[in-house]
Amino acid sequence: MTKQVPLGADRRDAIADAAIHLVATRGLRGLTHRAVDAEAGLPPGSTSYYLRTRSALLTACVNRMVSRDLATLPPDAERGPLDLLIGLTIGLARDRPDDLVARYELSLEASRQPELRAAIDEGGRQLRVGLAQLLDMLGIPRPDEAAWPAAAMMDGLLYDRVAGAGATLSQEDFEAGVRRSIAALLDGLRGDPSA
Repeated sequence: MTKQVPLGADRRDAIADAAIHLVATRGLRGLTHRAVDAEAGLPPGSTSYYLRTRSALLTACVNRMVSRDLATLPPDAERGPLDLLIGLTIGLARDRPDDLVARYELSLEASRQPELRAAIDEGGRQLRVGLAQLLDMLGIPRPDEAAWPAAAMMDGLLYDRVAGAGATLSQEDFEAGVRRSIAALLDGLRGDPSA
């Protein structure tokens, strides 16, 4: 049975989701407009109708991942900012491994493609703004400045989980390590910056 893919913005999301999955599972060499059509269950030519160039397809992947990340940022009544930071890191590794692998593939490719670099830089800026808001809620001094090292540390934990020694950890050990690391980071960010 053929997948039913909606039209409009939802179809663009389905195309981006299929492209992200292909980048994660086949690498950038496996990403073609035809492969995305097949992965998404779309008629041939659909992806190129919405995203004419390879650059547009790569940028759509970045934008889709950023939009998913931004949707998870605001804390709610049940999850405070600390639980949200920990949950984001654990949840990304557990629930969205394709996004992580694709993000690292696309980040390397961006060193050779200015349009992709611009999309990644803008997405990172947006995510750091959201992270700074969480850090501010946690009482971190100069949260805008602290967002970069906090994001880099969290990204390092995620990279290690996908491609480093952290991949061999049990889920329990990974989660405990994330909790300890984020708590230590926040303690350090609250300390005297001249120390």
